Amino acid sequence: MIRYLGSRLLTLALTLFAAAVLVFLVLDVLPGDPAALILGVNARPDTLAALHHAMGLDRPAIVRLFAWLGAMLVGDFGESFTYHVPVAGLIVDRIGVSLPLALLAIAVSTAIAIPTGVFAAANRGRVGDTLTMAAAQVGVAVPNFWLGLLLILLFSVKLAWFPASGFPGWGGGVWPGARALILPALALALPQGAILARITRASMLETLAENYMRTALAKGLSPGRALWRHALPNALIPVVTILGLQFSFLLAGTIIIENVFTLPGLGRLVFQAIAGRDLIVVQALVVLLAGSVIVVNFFVDIAYVLIDPRLRAQGGH
Repeated sequence: MIRYLGSRLLTLALTLFAAAVLVFLVLDVLPGDPAALILGVNARPDTLAALHHAMGLDRPAIVRLFAWLGAMLVGDFGESFTYHVPVAGLIVDRIGVSLPLALLAIAVSTAIAIPTGVFAAANRGRVGDTLTMAAAQVGVAVPNFWLGLLLILLFSVKLAWFPASGFPGWGGGVWPGARALILPALALALPQGAILARITRASMLETLAENYMRTALAKGLSPGRALWRHALPNALIPVVTILGLQFSFLLAGTIIIENVFTLPGLGRLVFQAIAGRDLIVVQALVVLLAGSVIVVNFFVDIAYVLIDPRLRAQGGH
């Protein structure tokens, strides 16, 4: 297990390094002048030269790369040319919205999807299975931004239960902040929960057909206990894989929902940075979000070993 953990940590570090280098190459070295892109085509030569110096573009690419990597290791992502503040401060402020939103959405998605998938698998071919999978198909097809607008119309405009937009911050208490995230979390969670429910059902059906399930029932174990005690734990590996991918998507892919609900999160910051051609912020956010995907996948690999006793017996391999 220790060897497996060490190898996964090494892979994590190498993957993070490769991702950072790739982002640097795409945004800094490929044809085009980042300073000219920021200032526009009509920028004065002296202004352009000053920005070149401020961005370090007058130094060799390899020097800029390692200087940038070294600065990131100590939490220095540079300074935004739009906001004129350190990028790290912008990220810290915005992640306080995006991370709770992603966690709330994945919690709601999991709470809906796993019981639904298990129920559908246990009632395969019956009315309950047909209805739940039909609902899941609709959930997969519905765009989350359209669902978000419907939630605003119902729960904000008509019922006035939740705010339609904005975020009050966490300084005023947990409930006001959480209340502002409930509708966007639902808009993100329901389509993802539909996908997860279908994956859970398929994995459960495959597990229920295994010989050890028939053996458990033949030994007198009740169908309900066999379902939850043996089938579900063995069906969780593909479910955990999808959960890891979904969390990465929810953290990195909330641009549309954060703009629908006017939330000051990372997704909205990405949109604003691209619109404002603030490449320093874009570069830092792409690295951060790519790193979040890699780190989540690392924890998914560790979860495999914790879930599957066969992998633990093999030392994680």
